[in-house]
Amino acid sequence: MIYGERKVKAPIRWAMVGGGKGSQIGYIHRSAALRDHSFQLVAGAFDLDPERGREFGAGLQVAPERCYADYQTLFAAEAKREDGIQAVSIATPNGTHFAISKAALEAGLHVVCEKPLCFTLAEAEELRALAERRQRMLCVTYGYAGHQMITQARAMIANGELGEIRMVHMQFAHGFHSEAVEQGNPSTRWRVDPRYAGPSYVLGDLATHPLYLSEVMLPQLKIEKLLCARQSFVQSRAPLEDNAYVLMQYSGGVMGHLWASAVNAGSMHGQKIRVIGSRASLEWWDEQPNQLRFEIQGEPARILERGMGYLYPEAREDDRIGGGHPEGLFESWSNLYYRFALAMEACDAGEHDRVKALHIPGIEAGVAGVRWVENCVRSADLGAVWVDYR
Repeated sequence: MIYGERKVKAPIRWAMVGGGKGSQIGYIHRSAALRDHSFQLVAGAFDLDPERGREFGAGLQVAPERCYADYQTLFAAEAKREDGIQAVSIATPNGTHFAISKAALEAGLHVVCEKPLCFTLAEAEELRALAERRQRMLCVTYGYAGHQMITQARAMIANGELGEIRMVHMQFAHGFHSEAVEQGNPSTRWRVDPRYAGPSYVLGDLATHPLYLSEVMLPQLKIEKLLCARQSFVQSRAPLEDNAYVLMQYSGGVMGHLWASAVNAGSMHGQKIRVIGSRASLEWWDEQPNQLRFEIQGEPARILERGMGYLYPEAREDDRIGGGHPEGLFESWSNLYYRFALAMEACDAGEHDRVKALHIPGIEAGVAGVRWVENCVRSADLGAVWVDYR
């Protein structure tokens, strides 16, 4: 159970790049990072407009002289201070992630980056090598992974409660972009522009979330080949897709299917993952994140509830309010951020086994997501054919 005590020896001095006024994701980062006293927001480059960024920072109680015009100035100026930042979160459009992450690592900072980490596998591997060389954490905000029932699912699968794993069905299919809403919404417009979003829209923006959940639940599975078909139902978005289907063949003959869509009209969020075994199945839906559906063949379906004593101990460690009370996305992100802080502290102390034990979405998760999107785009561009995973 979490009661809000600080889990690190001292709060990590922390900054943000992006996430300024009007940024929904910026508020989620701050709410999660500050909740358990693991981080202290002391600086930032919050906006492309320096004056607007300073005004916003003042509202967050950040000293005016530590509200910088850009990330280059932020990193350089903070490096000269005895109380300079130790970590930075990046909440900017996709096309900037690689350059800012690289600059932050070179400045000796721990990094929390929005996904996708970058556009190409070559860039991702460059960041991985740099993070390893500088011995810094590079974390990726797969924010749904902090939900406690994901941990429960992982433990149940590892304990053999589903039997032999046969299939994994994933989806993230909402309907909010079923029309060309980006024409009147700048915060959506960049997501469908290849210059800023990269080689994909829903594959990178949506699909990598349930894909990472499958990696958390089923760490033993390795993709051998995949087939991807993608469509641009709103034609102005081409060549980026607003709908995609991916079939995957894993080692051992396990099959996977993932549907990603922003044009599933009428759907609020539509992120689900179902793991099917020879004996039973599990299903989790992010619109009902406190429940995990457990179906044993020939028996009535069970609904497992967050916070209850019958769950595995590791699935109860992150309880914040006890069973019966609903927890949501902010709690999930908070669970990730306190683990990020613990990982950064352990990394600074050279305690690398402790880092691995925290099961956070780190650099390997970031690289894996970029690799998957790159393979999906390659398959789709070849005409929706099976390709060997590389």
